[in-house]
Amino acid sequence: MSNNNNGYSMPQPGNNNRGPPPQNMNNGNGRPQQNMSINMNNGNDRPQQNMSINMNNGNSRPPQQNMNMNMNNGNSRPPQQNMNMNMNNGNSRLPQQNMNMNMNMNNGNGGLPPQNMNMNMNNGNRIMSPPPQNMNGPMASNDYLSINQNYGRQNSTYSNNSDNINYGDSSIQLLPNSSNSNIQLNSGYQPVNPGLSPMNQVPPSPNINSRIKKVQLYKGNYIVNCPVPDGVLSKGVFGRDIEEFGYLRYSAVTCDPNDFEKNNFTLRQCLWKRQTELFIVLTMYNEDEVLFARSMSSVMENITYMCNKDNKWGMDGWKKVIVCIVSDGRKKINDRVLNMLEFMGVYQEGVMKEKVNNKEVQAHVFEYTTQLFLDTKMNVKGATDNYLPVQILFCLKEKNKKKINSHRWFFNAFGRILKPNVCVLIDVGTRPTSTSIHALWKAFDKDKQVAGACGEIKCDLGKHWKNLLNPLVATQHFEYKMSNILDKPLESMFGYISVLPGAFSAYRFSALQGQPLDAYFKGETLHERPDGSLFKSNMYLAEDRILCFELVAKKGANYVLKYVRSAKAETDVPDNIPEFISQRRRWLNGSFFASLYSTYNWMEVYRTEHSLFRKIIFVFEYVYNLFNLFFSWFGLANFFLTFYFLAGMVKDNSANTGIKFLDEHGDRIFLIMETIYAYAVICIFICSLGNRPQGSRFLYLACIILFAIVMIFMLVLTSITLYQAYKIYKDMEFSDMIQNVNLILMFFSLLATYGLYFISSFLHLQPAHMFTSFIQYMLLLPSFVNILMVYAFCNTHDVSWGTKGSTDDASSKLGSVTAKPGDTIHVELPSKDDINSHYEKLLPELKRGKPIAEKSVDSNQVIQDGKQNFRTYMVLFWIFCNSILLIFCLTVFNTKERYIEIQDMYINPYLIFVLCSVFILSGIRFIGSTLYLVNEIIF
Repeated sequence: MSNNNNGYSMPQPGNNNRGPPPQNMNNGNGRPQQNMSINMNNGNDRPQQNMSINMNNGNSRPPQQNMNMNMNNGNSRPPQQNMNMNMNNGNSRLPQQNMNMNMNMNNGNGGLPPQNMNMNMNNGNRIMSPPPQNMNGPMASNDYLSINQNYGRQNSTYSNNSDNINYGDSSIQLLPNSSNSNIQLNSGYQPVNPGLSPMNQVPPSPNINSRIKKVQLYKGNYIVNCPVPDGVLSKGVFGRDIEEFGYLRYSAVTCDPNDFEKNNFTLRQCLWKRQTELFIVLTMYNEDEVLFARSMSSVMENITYMCNKDNKWGMDGWKKVIVCIVSDGRKKINDRVLNMLEFMGVYQEGVMKEKVNNKEVQAHVFEYTTQLFLDTKMNVKGATDNYLPVQILFCLKEKNKKKINSHRWFFNAFGRILKPNVCVLIDVGTRPTSTSIHALWKAFDKDKQVAGACGEIKCDLGKHWKNLLNPLVATQHFEYKMSNILDKPLESMFGYISVLPGAFSAYRFSALQGQPLDAYFKGETLHERPDGSLFKSNMYLAEDRILCFELVAKKGANYVLKYVRSAKAETDVPDNIPEFISQRRRWLNGSFFASLYSTYNWMEVYRTEHSLFRKIIFVFEYVYNLFNLFFSWFGLANFFLTFYFLAGMVKDNSANTGIKFLDEHGDRIFLIMETIYAYAVICIFICSLGNRPQGSRFLYLACIILFAIVMIFMLVLTSITLYQAYKIYKDMEFSDMIQNVNLILMFFSLLATYGLYFISSFLHLQPAHMFTSFIQYMLLLPSFVNILMVYAFCNTHDVSWGTKGSTDDASSKLGSVTAKPGDTIHVELPSKDDINSHYEKLLPELKRGKPIAEKSVDSNQVIQDGKQNFRTYMVLFWIFCNSILLIFCLTVFNTKERYIEIQDMYINPYLIFVLCSVFILSGIRFIGSTLYLVNEIIF
């Protein structure tokens, strides 16, 4: 007698125990649900088991399943098992699936093969053949026989010391009851494994009518298999007979993500022994259904593209991809997004519980393989549109704990179990093009040194680029484009990209293990502690920068980061001033403090296994980043000095301009412009120290307009300077011109910066933004330097996340589960009819359009004195440094003796230094961008 892991016994060969009498089962609808006759004989030289099963699901339709089994467990005797199965899942229609299975097994010492299996399947008008099936079994109670299907194994196995009999691609798990010889088939809610699972009665969900069901806790965990609505299957290729399409698996996770596996939680892919090559996560907060549909539909397109176009994937490649959706808070998620997920079969509200054995549920995990989705216009897409199935893992966190916590669920809870090769991170609202995910994956497949990669992030310009009519969107469009043309290619050639955008990036999972992920997740606890270090808290506002540095500096490794130009993704950008300022506050503070961190810890790079040449390249990049950090800190003073010296240079040389109006009224104009500049800066400081952008939007708009006027004035001064130079040098020989090195450098620094923008854009075959967004960018450039930097540094005490509005509506209460060993559990779960009825209402509701919700303002924002003091001291120090630079340049370098005289023109030497630095840095970016382009063409 062998015992299974739940204490149940299994009859062994040689015992003449007769099986149970024929069974008749009724599901309460006045019709028998199942008719079963079983003959068991476990003696020698006789068949062990003959079983006939007739199943009808009781809806006045033909029988759902017909099954005949013959089993023989003798030694050197006829085959152990012959099995014929006929299944009908129709609704007064032709059979959905007909299956005939013949199995011959010999467990003796004869020469017969262990298993011969033939299968013929017909599922109507299928466009794809179903995968091989593997039945593996969780039960709903002690005396259930559960047949669950799985795929993958092709060789038959049999173990005498286990009650789980595997027949190649199909396995049947028998769970006998020592006190009851009845064998039941459970078709409904099934926990993953048998176990002690008593529980009290749970109140029904308020949204869906429920009925009492028997379930069990598996090792103290509440896990059930829920039948999906018929409407989900009617739009797909595969039917309910295959578990991953017919059932939604729900797990009420009561532990921290780091303890997911330790607390006996697992995922379906592990039960089915599937290998995960690509693990994609969509993180969301309260985004609406349109933004979610943009990202989800794009992911479905990418998976279909990979399986169709790449021979390494093939038509069954979807089994190696899992899409994980992590939502940050049950009360925060958009209700219409939940409706979309429910329409896809990925979510059911009625099965969720708040507590299990008095433990609060931390996350609600749903697993389902969907065959359909909705696009942004709420049109249904699926197998009929040649899309492949996609394995979905939906994690709905009970509480709002920020995006970094969502990533901890993704990496530490699910990633450690699945052990994927490549992980792709996508923010909901970001839409990768149909080939982008494949392009990122190829970078890892081609080069094993690549630990992280990113593509080009583009602004969503809307239909016919209508969003460019908004100057704020146009400015961000230009900024994103130039970053992808100049900055990312340069850093990719170095091997270290300072930041892989969290909106769309990918990582090698094995490279993340150890120090990189440990350092990455330190920021989560810093944000939660009110007494945490504000330096580190601000640094972890850009936690993706920390992760990038830790990957390159990982001890004993030689990983690099790569930019993949062909991987493109569109994202929504702020289209209003308050949201834009709030977003950049987090970006600027995070990048500044993270840059200090990487600069301070740069020697860690030399403890890696990188080659000597790579380490030399890293030294050059270190100096380059140090220069950029210097100009970022002194950006406020440098911009004013550039304005002041350009104005002074034109004013002092006004006699050479030939412009009579400027000669007569130049002093008054410069005084007015200087006053406007100073007044705007003072206003920004006052607003930043005490007002939220959402409450002072018109004041911020006024300051942006004032700085735009200042910038127009500076552009006029630059044009005048070019005109003066033209008058001076138009009659001179070229040899005389190049002798005036300082003037040459000044003009090259002014022209090369923007000239290189044009040249590099044309080289990358992306010049459109230079004609649609360049002017808007130039006018808003002073606001980037002054308003954004001032607001960011004046709010270093604010380490909050998120820029989008929040709807904190009260969420419905869920039931709880309490269990004692040996008790019987009754749970309120939706009936099948209720599920189908509710499902039919989802699509019409989604197509009606969303109601306009009022955004609520959090009135409980409390700023601690310690954080305010940190903010105050830092701002004072920043102002002091910039003031010292201003005083030094306006006194020591602001005399005629200190000026450089060139052909009756006087130029401040500090202005020459600034302009030369800009020219050199721009030249480095251009060279790196060009080398990257050449490398892409050659290799």
